[in-house]
Amino acid sequence: MNAAGDRPQDIARQATLALPGVSHGYPFTPGLDVYKVAGKVFLIVTDDPDDQIITVKCEPEHARAHVRGHASITQGRYLDKRHWISLGP
Repeated sequence: MNAAGDRPQDIARQATLALPGVSHGYPFTPGLDVYKVAGKVFLIVTDDPDDQIITVKCEPEHARAHVRGHASITQGRYLDKRHWISLGP
């Protein structure tokens, strides 16, 4: 939790839903929040207590830099490793 008491998943949800044109749903499974713009997925948030991660679509060059620069950022789980990064604990 951060100083405000919000978990990263909650912050991601709030910030994303404040963006124009964002839709939200559960097309894959309950508990796996999927956010889209213009019908394209760009954010996936899970609340699995054993695996609380945020997965974000990212330009490949930025994805590589983030993975190299931050221990809590890995290549996207279960998704295209070039275009997705996962942020975890």
